Amino acid sequence: MKIIQFASGTLAALAVVTGLSAATPAAAADRLSPGAAAALGVLGGLAVGGAIAASQSPVYAAPAPVYVAPPPPVYVESAPVYYAPPPPQPVYVERCVTERYSEWVPGWGWEQRRRRVCR
Repeated sequence: MKIIQFASGTLAALAVVTGLSAATPAAAADRLSPGAAAALGVLGGLAVGGAIAASQSPVYAAPAPVYVAPPPPVYVESAPVYYAPPPPQPVYVERCVTERYSEWVPGWGWEQRRRRVCR
């Protein structure tokens, strides 16, 4: 696999260099300005450097994954637990009633009174 990557990277770099040298024949070199010639040189260098870098495998590649089977699950069946909650405690509700009655007060007369009676 590495040989194929190296060969393809080398072939790509060779194609770029050949294309750049063929694109600027001696007759066309007279028509290029110095800035354009420098730009073509920089672009050619970047193309060749990129082709070489692409053909190399990364150094930081992770190792091949190793499969480790997980341990088998452990099933422990416990004894059944039967729980019956205690019966509810009786709730005593106090029922209160207000009684109205009349009472004779000596020297005054009948007076209306109230009292609270709870059962």
